[in-house]
Amino acid sequence: MAISPIEKSDEEIVKLVQDGDSEQFGVLVERYQAKLLRYGHKFLRAREDIQDIVQDAFISAYRNIKSFDLSQRFSPWIYRIAHNAFANALRKSSRNPLFFIDFDTLLSHPVYEDPEPREKEREEIKKYIDKTLEGLKPNYREVLILHYLEELPYKEIAEILQVPVGTIGVRIKRAKDALKKAYLTQNPSHESL
Repeated sequence: MAISPIEKSDEEIVKLVQDGDSEQFGVLVERYQAKLLRYGHKFLRAREDIQDIVQDAFISAYRNIKSFDLSQRFSPWIYRIAHNAFANALRKSSRNPLFFIDFDTLLSHPVYEDPEPREKEREEIKKYIDKTLEGLKPNYREVLILHYLEELPYKEIAEILQVPVGTIGVRIKRAKDALKKAYLTQNPSHESL
């Protein structure tokens, strides 16, 4: 009985693609598309072309699949390709900054009163964290996103960013310190944290 593609590891599927079964690449796209889109939205924030960038990352991965070393894990490899695509888009936009106004955030709208105050509080916390993440340097923001939101271990983050594992720990510590400082600046009464 043949093993279905869903039960195969990423690396086994890559081997099939390398051996000429290009249809199997779709399984990898299904496994990673939502994750890379989420990473892209956190990394690039308000960019409308994130789906295009992720699509380009998959195309690049497919074109270079033969060079993938099967003794390695696929996850850091695909994240690295996507990370490079996001970083390139960020650099490109910083050279030619285009500012977009989101009228939904400027204009007030009638708001449905949420019967769950806790849910409302969670939403406010999430907005605050997202806003604070935006203010972090990209190298700090990316490690927090990869570790806490994508739940990747330090070793895989190091492979994705092509830096030593120790550097990841330092960046996460500095990023957390920056988040705490930003929070205390806005909430000085919580200084004992």
